[in-house]
Amino acid sequence: MSTATLTSKGQITIPALVRSALGVEAGDRVEFVQVEPGRFELVAATQSVTALKGLVRKPASPVSIASMNEAIAAHGAKAR
Repeated sequence: MSTATLTSKGQITIPALVRSALGVEAGDRVEFVQVEPGRFELVAATQSVTALKGLVRKPASPVSIASMNEAIAAHGAKAR
């Protein structure tokens, strides 16, 4: 288990073993994600938003605004 000490300025040095496992280096960004009260995960945020291109496929056929509104109304009514 790796540990770090918080400085008086609120800074920490991420141990080399953790930096290596996350694949981060100087200048990279990390995110702190709360997974439950008092518990956070440190996640590397090194990819740009352009890396997400193509992640979600286009639908086989276009969906009309009217059918979207109908689906929202139907599912919204069920939630109440």
